[in-house]
Amino acid sequence: MLDGWHNGGEGIMQCEMANDNILSSHNSRNGMDTSRPMQQWTFHVTASNVVKGETMCITGSCPELGSWKSSAVVPMTRLSPEEDSDWTVTLLVPTGEPLEYRYAICVILEPDGVRHQTRHVIIRRWETNVVPRILKEFGPQQAPIIDEFGHFDHYQRVDRGWLTTQTVIQLKLYNNPIQMWKSKLQGVKLFIKVTPVNLTRSNSSAENMYVGENNLDESLGIDTQDGPQHSDSNWPITEVAVMNPEESEFKLQNQFGVPYNKDDVVNFMVSVHNPDMVAYLMDFYAYSNRMSDGDPPYHVGFSYILPITLKQSFGQTIVPITNTNQRPIGQVSVEYVVINPIPGYWCDMSTSFTRHWKQNWLGLDVGHRGLGNSFKKFKTKDSINNIFTLRNCFPFLFYSCAEVRENTIASLKTAASFGADFVEFDVQLSKDLVPVIYHDFHVCISMKRKNDANEMEMLQLPVKELTLAQLHLLKDLSYPQSISKVLHFCEKEEVYHLAESQEKCQMIFDEDLEEHQPFPTLQQVLEVLDPHVGFNIEIKWTMQLKDGTYELNHPFDINMYLDTVLTAVLQHGGSRKIVFSCFHPDICTMIRLKQNKYPVMFLTQGVTEKYPMYNDPICQTIPMAIHYAVSANILGINVHTEDILRDSSQVKLAKDAGLVIFCWGDDNNDASTIKHLKELGLHAVIYDKMDQYNSKEVKESIFLVEARAQKEIRKIASDASIDLPEMATHQQANGKYKRDLDSTISSMSNMSSSSTPLWHSNGVSGGLATAGRSGSVNGAPASSSDTWSKPTLSAKE
Repeated sequence: MLDGWHNGGEGIMQCEMANDNILSSHNSRNGMDTSRPMQQWTFHVTASNVVKGETMCITGSCPELGSWKSSAVVPMTRLSPEEDSDWTVTLLVPTGEPLEYRYAICVILEPDGVRHQTRHVIIRRWETNVVPRILKEFGPQQAPIIDEFGHFDHYQRVDRGWLTTQTVIQLKLYNNPIQMWKSKLQGVKLFIKVTPVNLTRSNSSAENMYVGENNLDESLGIDTQDGPQHSDSNWPITEVAVMNPEESEFKLQNQFGVPYNKDDVVNFMVSVHNPDMVAYLMDFYAYSNRMSDGDPPYHVGFSYILPITLKQSFGQTIVPITNTNQRPIGQVSVEYVVINPIPGYWCDMSTSFTRHWKQNWLGLDVGHRGLGNSFKKFKTKDSINNIFTLRNCFPFLFYSCAEVRENTIASLKTAASFGADFVEFDVQLSKDLVPVIYHDFHVCISMKRKNDANEMEMLQLPVKELTLAQLHLLKDLSYPQSISKVLHFCEKEEVYHLAESQEKCQMIFDEDLEEHQPFPTLQQVLEVLDPHVGFNIEIKWTMQLKDGTYELNHPFDINMYLDTVLTAVLQHGGSRKIVFSCFHPDICTMIRLKQNKYPVMFLTQGVTEKYPMYNDPICQTIPMAIHYAVSANILGINVHTEDILRDSSQVKLAKDAGLVIFCWGDDNNDASTIKHLKELGLHAVIYDKMDQYNSKEVKESIFLVEARAQKEIRKIASDASIDLPEMATHQQANGKYKRDLDSTISSMSNMSSSSTPLWHSNGVSGGLATAGRSGSVNGAPASSSDTWSKPTLSAKE
């Protein structure tokens, strides 16, 4: 049983099928065992950041607290009208076993017969300490213990929620998307506000409440309310973030929106139900030079983004800006993303690892595509298709390839056997929607000319156009990603035949074995690799380059694509440490919002001379990547080493923002560079040839070492007849037990798996001021779940 991320394995990481009662109210739940010993208990919590329309709730491990179901959280009530920050609820709870619980700030939408036929619970923010609060000793409750939301066990951890039943629409403005045609408006600083508008006309109060203070019949966004926008129900919810150090966290809009400056990246996030019936009113305001201090801005114009234009999961739409006289005065280009929850699944609230990273997880070794890249890229002015020519001209390239074919089970297992803490690999879908492990978007089929045995032509086919069975029938060929610019060495006989056979490379003799074949499925990899080896799963998705072209045309629908991959991981991930990553920021956002268990890292190439620039400004520099990661509430960033070697101060910049930082790139394939990067404080380094560059004396994953240390400590405690769970609970108040335990395990890890001590964290400590990034990612203390989690049998067991 692993520590750290999965308390009890699949039982905690489960994402179960929704049933007919998933949205039933707390009062209508049945199946409670009334024969259990029960006691009345009052829960009391303080929270200073609950806005109008939000409700403090409690969830926990027993049916009376909702059994960790987000749909069955128990609402609390304010202690008194004068005490806005104090919330309380008194319940009958079972006393026969320890009771685990958490607090969450929610928006609860009760059935109104118009918009909401069933109860909806939206988790806005919730406590995500790996170990929940524990109530173990029952007895006469003299006075309720007053908890503080997000604070316990000596550190703070509050994170944003995920998609339960709502859809999120993101509207992004970047690359100077606003064009004003009237000369007097050109160069004027504009303020922008987005308001969801219900397209169904109704006179009912419930219908009007759904769109807040604006509907289709009202004036063009001339707001009269003071302060941030929120109606009695606080639904729908519109928030905004700007990618800069001061405004990168999502917040409710001000009365007249957010100012737009040249080169800004602004992201509006709207949470709605029934997105097919919601339009988005975008109002533009400006301040006149003739206005006095304190005067409001004047209304320049407005745009409507209709749901018919948002039929794809994401894309771009250009809409006119119209003034109050219905005359067009300009246009705005909007990039949009539609994010839906995974259909038919729900994630429980028992444990979350979306931003969990232990102090001693520093300088980890990550095997790139397993044992490394086995198809080196080579740029040339002309198209090169003859591998014999390449071998004669560039023989050194063949010796820099990995000795086992990349992204195969054999490659991943070999990297693990040489002590990789994580293995990194790429996932995409076949035509029949099976997640497969493969790096590039295309495969090549060789076609030899009838009259020339040495002449080959290469036919490129997208992986997405071939079923899993067809992929497995292909002779193992790689492909040119762009035939005129980049060539991947193609045929394994041609790449490895002479050089590798002379060195008795295992691959050339075992090439027909199943584990050496390309296109293993994600499920296969999850099931056959040692569960103590972590996975860094890169989601492959087409990127738009600065010149407007895409790496792959006509991709799958992204919601379906991600739902398929995530479902496979949620079903088969077990207790394994898993981190998702992607170069596309929208993909990272979607993975973060579609589930509440696994962490996400944003891959960025930053400033580079080695690769073409991406169109999205978020992808172009490490500081922009940091702003994005903070706004998306993800674990961290995975940066290109070229940019770190250019300016190593960016490592501290990321860690000061509370982020975990990995690095990747060909520069990492050097022992001295790997050592230097670890000394800079990188949390993990991704590189090829784990068998050559890993400096551990004992070639084992840190997670295996920790698991063994826990087992040994358990045995010692068992021999001494110590009740470890009870000790953990008793000492939870001061946190000393867990810190000492983590220190012990860290010491054992150092002695067992590394020739040098682990690097100390230079990251932030303590809690950040806002809930969005509260707590220290880099300095998270070990929790009792990390070491003494209770076993939960999976369906297989």
